[in-house]
Amino acid sequence: MTVTWTSGYNIDEATPLVEWGWKGHVKKLSPAGTLTFTRGSMCGAPARTVGWRDPGFIHTSFLKDLWPNTMYAYEYRMGHMLKNGSTIWSKSYAFKSSPYPGQDSLQRVIIFGDMGKAERDGSNEYASYQPGSLITTDQLIKDLDNYDIVFHIGDLPYANGFVSQWDQFTKQVEPISSVKPYMIASGNHERDYPNTGSFYNTPDSGGECGVPAETMYYVPAENRAKFWYSTDYGMFHFCIADSEHDWREGSEQYAWIEKCLASVDRNKQPWLIFSAHRVLGYSSNEWLANEGAFEEPMGRAHLQKLWQKYKVDIAFYGHVHNYERSCPIYQNQCVNSEISHYSGTVNGTIHVVVGGGGSHLSEFTKINTFWSLYKDHDWGFVKLTAFNHSSLLFEYKKSADGEVYDSFTISRDYKDVLACVHDGCEATTLAA
Repeated sequence: MTVTWTSGYNIDEATPLVEWGWKGHVKKLSPAGTLTFTRGSMCGAPARTVGWRDPGFIHTSFLKDLWPNTMYAYEYRMGHMLKNGSTIWSKSYAFKSSPYPGQDSLQRVIIFGDMGKAERDGSNEYASYQPGSLITTDQLIKDLDNYDIVFHIGDLPYANGFVSQWDQFTKQVEPISSVKPYMIASGNHERDYPNTGSFYNTPDSGGECGVPAETMYYVPAENRAKFWYSTDYGMFHFCIADSEHDWREGSEQYAWIEKCLASVDRNKQPWLIFSAHRVLGYSSNEWLANEGAFEEPMGRAHLQKLWQKYKVDIAFYGHVHNYERSCPIYQNQCVNSEISHYSGTVNGTIHVVVGGGGSHLSEFTKINTFWSLYKDHDWGFVKLTAFNHSSLLFEYKKSADGEVYDSFTISRDYKDVLACVHDGCEATTLAA
């Protein structure tokens, strides 16, 4: 488990550490690394000008050798050991350790994108860009006991170069991220800025060029400036791509995506999930439809062969601020007529847009997209529940009431994943 927090203490003033362990037992002490960023780390205005604010110091500690899947037996608190030998402590928090990769137990995952932040006193009502932000946050806080891990797939605070907005966002989600693993992806409002290596030459990050996101949130990437990574949670294997860097065939990220998808042992981790901020699959969003693509251009053209070859179960996207679920798709065609239950051989990938975390909502096109099974112009999030290696429940919930408005189940065994379908198996010879 990784614990990250912010303080005003640099390492020459105090030593950061985390005290943690089982409740009622002798606690361990884990050291923490310290990072920060400066005005010069930013790429342009307003992050380097009127939006600048000193972020303080960001500390990260790694709690290792945990007992797997231990229900709230661990508690922790962050501290700073001052030069005079005294220690300043935070309040205590509790957490559940993650299951061992492949472990068979109840595992519940929350996924959404594009949430943002908002003032509870309504003081920014006129410029309310994320009107559903608090609605989603409050619903997730209310439901804390009923899920295990969160994936926020890009567009976190929409700080857009005003660094103080990161503090507002992290404070808003702290009731969630202090007790649940809170994993993120890189979005255009975190990364994009002209002439900085972004795949999209837009100023959407307000000059941040990814620096606050990659400093404030730890992800297990080889290089956090290239924000793609894989992570395991029990029976799930997640490949989190960075849509703000080149993903096309021949690129560094494309090679990584194939490696990530190929590395999973489906006998132990049957549920293979791909995710990126922008829609690299399918969306009936109005502005994408007007471009005639129903996707980010070059998304499917380059990645579809990987989803098919490695039999990705579900692909999730944000960026488009609504909810939409496709049929299982292979070669741009629906390959299963079912709507609410899928079983047997893996013969297509289900594509889901879940960008209704809280930002202003996106309109759907009036064009009838044959692959679209369910659309919702509202704020919401997805919950995946793995009951065991053979049974998965997918639920889309509205933020307003937490009720389920779309759902389906997948039932299958390992042999169904192994079954050859189209080009989804390696070539064989008579000798084999």
